Amino acid sequence: MILVLFIVMTYLTLQCKREGFLQRIKEEEGEGCNIYGFLEVNKVAGNFHFAPGKSFQQANMHVHDLLAFQKESFNISHKINRLAFGEYFPGVVNPLDSVQWVQHTQHGMYQYFIKVVPTVYTDITGRTIQSNQFSVTEHFRSDNIGHQHSLPGVFFFYDLSPIKVTFTEGHVSFLHFLTNVCAIVGGVFTVSGILDSFVYHSQRAIKKKMEIGKFS
Repeated sequence: MILVLFIVMTYLTLQCKREGFLQRIKEEEGEGCNIYGFLEVNKVAGNFHFAPGKSFQQANMHVHDLLAFQKESFNISHKINRLAFGEYFPGVVNPLDSVQWVQHTQHGMYQYFIKVVPTVYTDITGRTIQSNQFSVTEHFRSDNIGHQHSLPGVFFFYDLSPIKVTFTEGHVSFLHFLTNVCAIVGGVFTVSGILDSFVYHSQRAIKKKMEIGKFS
C-alpha cells in the first residue's frame, strides 16, 4: 500500500512538473484573487467575510480550521471595485466603490460596519425599483494589541435601518416654470434698482461736495 501510494505521488509530481504546474505556482506566489458574485440574504442583521482556512459549522457556530495555516503570512490588503445592496437606480452612491486598503502591520482583521437603508425609486414612467443605500464605517483590529487573537480576513457586518427612503421623479408644470421665471426676472430688476439707486445717490453727493469745494 505504501509502495502504491509512493508511485502515485511520484507520477503526480512528474506530471505536475511536465505540465508546468509547479512553475505556475511559484510565479503566482504572493498574488491575490478576484472575487465576483452576489448573495441572497434574509432581511436581518448578519455578516459575510473572506478569511483563510476551511470553514465548517460546530455547535451552531461558524469556525475556520487554521491548523495548517500560518496567519502571519496572510495579507488582507484589498480593493473593492463595487459593492451594492440591491439593484442600481439613478443617483445612488455606493461609498465602498473603488475603496482600497493596504495592510502595513503583520496581521489582523479588517472590518466594515454597514448600515443598510431600504430605498424605493420611482422613475418618471412609473417604474418602481426596490433597492437599498448604505453608509459604512471601517475598523482594523490588530493582533498586536492585547492577547486576544482574531481571525485574519476582511469582514462585512451589515444591519438594516428601520427607516425607508422614497425617491419619485416627476415633471415640472408650466405654471411652476413660469413662476420661477418671474421670480428670477423680479430678482434681477430688484438688484438692478438697488445698484442704480446707489450709483445715483453717490453721484449726487459727490457733485454737491464739488459745488461747495469740499471734495478733494
